[in-house]
Amino acid sequence: MIQKWWQNDEASLPERRLVKILWTCFFAGIAAFILWFVFLSFQDLPTFDDLENPSDKQASQVFDQNGATIGRYYVENRVPVNFEELSPQLVSALISTEDVRYYSHSGIDFRALVRVAFKTVVLQQSGSGGGSTITQQLAKLLYSDRDFSGMGKIRKTFALVTIKMKEWITAIKLERSYTKEEIIAMYLNHFDFINGAYGIKAASEIYFSKLQSELTYEEAAILVGMLQNPNMYNPLRRPEKAKARRDLVLGQVYRNNHIDKATLDSLQAIPLDMSRHRKVSHDEGIGPYFRMELRKEVDRILALPECLKPNGERYDKFRDGLRIYTTLDTVVQTALEASVAKHMPGLQSKLWRNWKNLDPWTYKDANTTDEEIDARKRSLENQIRGTDRYINLRLEIFTPLIEKHDLRIGKLPIRDVDMERMVREEAEKGALQTLYQQKIISKEMLDDYKTTMKLEVWPLLKQHWDKLNAKLTEEMNTKVKMLVFDYTSPGFQKDSMMSPLDSIRYHRMILQVGAMAMNPANGHVLGWVGGVNYKFFQFDHVTSYRQVGSTFKPFVYATAVALQSISPCTKLLDVPQTIIPGEGNFKLDKEWTPKNFDDYTGESLTLFDGLRKSKNTFSVYLMKQLGDTDPVRGLINNMGIDSSARMPNGQYRVPRQPSIALGATDLTVLEMTGAYGTFANDGVYNKPVLITRIEDAYGRLIYEEIPLERRALSSEANFVMVEMLRYSGRGGGFQGVVSDFGGKTGTTNLHADGWYMGITPSIVVGVWVGGEDRWIRFTNSSEGQGSVLARPVFSELLKGLEANENAPYSKDARFRGPSQTNIQLDCSQYSQQSGDEIPFDDSEFHEDIF
Repeated sequence: MIQKWWQNDEASLPERRLVKILWTCFFAGIAAFILWFVFLSFQDLPTFDDLENPSDKQASQVFDQNGATIGRYYVENRVPVNFEELSPQLVSALISTEDVRYYSHSGIDFRALVRVAFKTVVLQQSGSGGGSTITQQLAKLLYSDRDFSGMGKIRKTFALVTIKMKEWITAIKLERSYTKEEIIAMYLNHFDFINGAYGIKAASEIYFSKLQSELTYEEAAILVGMLQNPNMYNPLRRPEKAKARRDLVLGQVYRNNHIDKATLDSLQAIPLDMSRHRKVSHDEGIGPYFRMELRKEVDRILALPECLKPNGERYDKFRDGLRIYTTLDTVVQTALEASVAKHMPGLQSKLWRNWKNLDPWTYKDANTTDEEIDARKRSLENQIRGTDRYINLRLEIFTPLIEKHDLRIGKLPIRDVDMERMVREEAEKGALQTLYQQKIISKEMLDDYKTTMKLEVWPLLKQHWDKLNAKLTEEMNTKVKMLVFDYTSPGFQKDSMMSPLDSIRYHRMILQVGAMAMNPANGHVLGWVGGVNYKFFQFDHVTSYRQVGSTFKPFVYATAVALQSISPCTKLLDVPQTIIPGEGNFKLDKEWTPKNFDDYTGESLTLFDGLRKSKNTFSVYLMKQLGDTDPVRGLINNMGIDSSARMPNGQYRVPRQPSIALGATDLTVLEMTGAYGTFANDGVYNKPVLITRIEDAYGRLIYEEIPLERRALSSEANFVMVEMLRYSGRGGGFQGVVSDFGGKTGTTNLHADGWYMGITPSIVVGVWVGGEDRWIRFTNSSEGQGSVLARPVFSELLKGLEANENAPYSKDARFRGPSQTNIQLDCSQYSQQSGDEIPFDDSEFHEDIF
């Protein structure tokens, strides 16, 4: 029997002791490793619940009414995909390169670990590769903290080993919680491919402008190559390294028998092509104004008590991966955007010609007051002070002095308006007292101003203010290279040498548009254009308040028809109509006799013609017959225009004054389109809707829209109005249109606002066109009317929808009405004499008919 060598008597005692110590250490080390491994498994590691619900910043997706993605809200542009949706080329490239034994291990590949240890420790090969499996890499992405800042070398090594062991434990847990396919999908969904590409879906879109399921082998290889080090193999910054890494990945695909040698050679010969790379932002995509308004609506909904998370917290649209289903129809939206894009450039060219050699900020005509010129000047100054240039200059020159001496007016640090008032007081003694008497400033403010002007620092403060304004004037009038909006240039932008001041004036002179299309049968908003270009003009004109002009008149006519059964064949003389003090319930303190746009003709006209020609005299006549503004205000309230709403000064937005008959009120395109939807829908109002439902990341319903529908007009009265709008809405630009449609134009004082409200049985459209500032307008009536400014957008939209077979629109649809009506519509058979008035009886007014 052979003796063990350490039991050989020839072996020295010290040698035997050393061997025993070594073996003891070896087994003790293994035991310690196992104990440490077990200990760590009970430490701060993700629970199985954490593994099943990994914390992640998922982008919320916005869908149109047909289920197509139209945008996202995100902190990280991350949208998960299932394994079944992944490109097969992507999966084979991933496994071939990162983990060839992926389907045979349980989270840790011990063969790979031994290989790496042998090459690193024995052969001293620093580039021997890693032993991490795909599951371990996922564990590292999800739950690993590798912040070693402030650690020494020994502590860092110990921390690294500890973290690696935790990742092993987590990997084993992941393998027990998920299938192999789910782990691959999670890994690709969670990886940050940089350049704003969070997850494989965003990476495919950003780098190659395609769905990840459409990736070719060479494209998939680029993205798989980035998994090792996305910054090192960034194809945008380091194309040579990215291509070398791509070819290495393709080589691994070949070695694992997924492609043949000929395919490998052909793929490796393809040059790196990143020409389809595109930046992605929240604002990109169709309907940017719609999506920005949608953000407000989503916030409103998510704040509702019934829409909170089970734990009472609010959902976060930027992080919680919500699925937001909207009413937008991309075909209608595209057609609406196209009609705006076709009409507005020509209109803008006319405006430039109108103002050639003239300055809108100083231009005066017979109706312009000095106060209005001052208001224009202040508006321009406010625009300047909203620029980054001014803000930075103020922080550099003026603000430090205010902060150093803690200079305040009341509780606030000194503002620009405070400095202007005090400087003006020095130039014009008593200016502050005048502001106080006009109740523009309080007694406390007046005293604070006077106290500040007596301080020792006041001369220094004024000196800094003058320095700020001098520097600002210099910078605002110095030409620099900049991008400006331009209809004729690619992307609607061009490089230009222009001073910042001229840039402000230039962009303020671009005519704007607010247009909305809605399905009157359910209130679904199908299209939304809030301006001519979102990149340069973020202000949304669909929700901004502008005077509506004659587009309000159909509400007055509808009230008279509903309450008095007045026939549109009724004839009136086009002569002055006056409401005197004490008449009706108007509570006027002086006579009111508005003029027509084209003065009085004395003609005998039907109400049909009165509406078509927007005769103010006819609207005033009908208001006189009603005897009060409340019937009209009651009708519009039931048509979605809140007549109880008040402005900041406390006055009603729709005033209790007879001037509303002429459209002397400010409303939005959104409100007006919703109200006109009543006419298009047999007298039934449907509240405009942007969102049909919202789901969480797991498909659970958070919110579902409940339609708000009510009858505002009887079928008979509504059909009369449809007939009047059919007659009124016709005009130039509708050649070739076969749809059943009607509408009404509107033009406000001095042509500041041009409107057109158009209706069809399946779509209603509101259009406003005008300047951001009311003095940016045409100075002549021929080009400043609603029929010229706004109506072409509607006519072009109808033509586009009729020509598109995929549009949710029927050109053969016809307005429906009652089988018979007691109100005469055939004027050839109408016998009432011209000028006969129909008396108004208060007892006929019932709110339920509205």
